[in-house]
Amino acid sequence: MFILFISETDLSKIPGLSAAGQNIEALPYTAPADADMLFYDRPKVIDCIPLDPFGHPTPAVVTKAAVIEGKLPVMVMRAGTSIAPASPFSDITSAPGRDPRFCMAVPDVRNIIKNASAAAQKLSKETKRVVLAESVPGGTTTALMLLRSLGYDGTVSSAGPVNPIAIKEEIWNGVSSRLGIKTGGLKCSGIGAAAEVGDPMQVSVASFVEALPPDVEVILAGGTQMIAVAALLREMGETRPMLVATTKYVCADKTSCFVQYAEKIGVDWYSAPLDFSHSKYKGLADYENGFVKEGVGMGGSVWYAVQNGVSIDKITEKTELLYEKLIS
Repeated sequence: MFILFISETDLSKIPGLSAAGQNIEALPYTAPADADMLFYDRPKVIDCIPLDPFGHPTPAVVTKAAVIEGKLPVMVMRAGTSIAPASPFSDITSAPGRDPRFCMAVPDVRNIIKNASAAAQKLSKETKRVVLAESVPGGTTTALMLLRSLGYDGTVSSAGPVNPIAIKEEIWNGVSSRLGIKTGGLKCSGIGAAAEVGDPMQVSVASFVEALPPDVEVILAGGTQMIAVAALLREMGETRPMLVATTKYVCADKTSCFVQYAEKIGVDWYSAPLDFSHSKYKGLADYENGFVKEGVGMGGSVWYAVQNGVSIDKITEKTELLYEKLIS
């Protein structure tokens, strides 16, 4: 089962931090629109084509191609969005994440744990493999906050070729100042660390995984956002084998410590060998130039489809067709 957790954080509204945040009015629709893309030809929750400010398509186009070709069963979990998707979904929480520089990021922790755990217990009766993905504008920054608070000193990737590292460091300085901590200051806090400095997706996915029986295979579909969730799960005492599946674009990002994080945390990783360098569409070809990189479980959906016997070429061909239909 491929499960997309959609969420929202106030950090994405900070100018220059997130590509999604360049249009504040459209920001709340980003994750719900990604969810819609997995079910419909284009989003129904908002009447526009899901492109970043530079004209590059949401990674949901690639994920949808993998879902179709791999015949993957799909679910959506609403894990903290102010707007619900038009597509079918299960509700964990509707409360978005707050700005951890000024207050606790996820105040509704108990309710999230209860609802995510119940969803996991119900689903585990139907499947023995879960590929857990995310769509969270600004989520690489909340990932950095969580990783730093747990003692992992490094950097995280971004959705563009220029990583706003300085802004992310300023945010960490604000968060650490509010809490009076340094790197590793929330170690041994368990899920409370994510509640204090992270986002609702992190709390939801970690609670979901913790509630699964040990015989359920867990794949975390994402880059540094899911590396942060993996770190949180290890902090919570979760010892099961886990694979973090991302794309070659995240692994090739010199401003990201994805591989180093994975090795320190003790999880396996997969790098989807996508290649859009010969695409006739600049929006897709620019994936090779550091735009987009990951999101909506792009790498994990490719991994899942490949397990079902689908070739990378088949997924890229389908992506081209879906994108052409989207912009026509």
